[in-house]
Amino acid sequence: MSNSKTAIVILNWNGAPMLEKYLPTLIRCSVSPYIEIIVADNASTDSSERLMREQFPQIPFIRLDRNYGFAEGYNRALQYVKADYYMLLNSDVEVSMGWLEPMITYLDRNPQVAACQPKIHQIAERDMFEYAGAAGGYIDRLGYPFCRGRIFGTIEKDNGQYDTDAELFWATGAAMLVRSSVYWEAGGLDADFFAHMEEIDLCWRMRARGYSIRLVPQSTVYHVGGGTLGAEKPFKTYLNFRNNALLLYKNLPENELHKIMRRRYLLDIVAAFAYLLKFKPGHMNAIFRAHRHARKMKKQFAAKRAQNMAATTVTRIEQRVGYSILWKYSICGHKTFSELLKF
Repeated sequence: MSNSKTAIVILNWNGAPMLEKYLPTLIRCSVSPYIEIIVADNASTDSSERLMREQFPQIPFIRLDRNYGFAEGYNRALQYVKADYYMLLNSDVEVSMGWLEPMITYLDRNPQVAACQPKIHQIAERDMFEYAGAAGGYIDRLGYPFCRGRIFGTIEKDNGQYDTDAELFWATGAAMLVRSSVYWEAGGLDADFFAHMEEIDLCWRMRARGYSIRLVPQSTVYHVGGGTLGAEKPFKTYLNFRNNALLLYKNLPENELHKIMRRRYLLDIVAAFAYLLKFKPGHMNAIFRAHRHARKMKKQFAAKRAQNMAATTVTRIEQRVGYSILWKYSICGHKTFSELLKF
């Protein structure tokens, strides 16, 4: 790969239709001698490689030998990429002219900012925020992620209410611009997550090392979402609950670790039986399997936690809020981020 200032890297797995639909717009809207577009492929079995060879021969194509998942797939692909900034971009994202420049300029001017994201809108309803990132991610004290513009299943219309440069806890992996040096300094994405919440883990590590993560609202992209694992699949439930437990174990400060882990386990048991009441036993079983596997993985995560704690310089991060978002949402009725700010 050539040495460019910014490398837009799409990690693909059986996403030929998405590449065919959205890659032409990305190419047209990202013309610059300082920007390179690269497609990395997680050993797809569809027509992705033929599509790239026949329709996009000018785009470098990295074929991995098997499906490593989102986290390790990116780690392996990025080893071949030389750039100051990596733009991690999903294949099902549509961009528009001038989408990338505000974020590049922001990182250029703010060396302590490790990563940033644009506003993420839905493709189907283009004035609505999209679930996977919205206007930037936060997390509550019990480890539940939420966004400016999206709390659980409540998604807001973008009326300009979040058109401010804002500090975030995490930036979405659907469209994250990250400094390559900090990406590797923090250890990259954690391969043991495979998929889901790996970007939150990476961002937590970067924030704990004293770096900033920001929303750049001058940039907006449009995301299909849910392209790889549908929301109703038990495997997605399994990954979310397992990875959330691992996320907390790996990153929580020592004085909070055991108390928070116990509380989350009890809440996850409640969530499991809630699925049973909804006649979704597959999801209930996925939660129990997730916690069983997370306990088995704690041994290999102990070394990661120790290394992470040794590198931590910041334990109090404001965007890891002190309240329970579950309580605020379900009991207090605060369904939007805008409502949270009033209390």
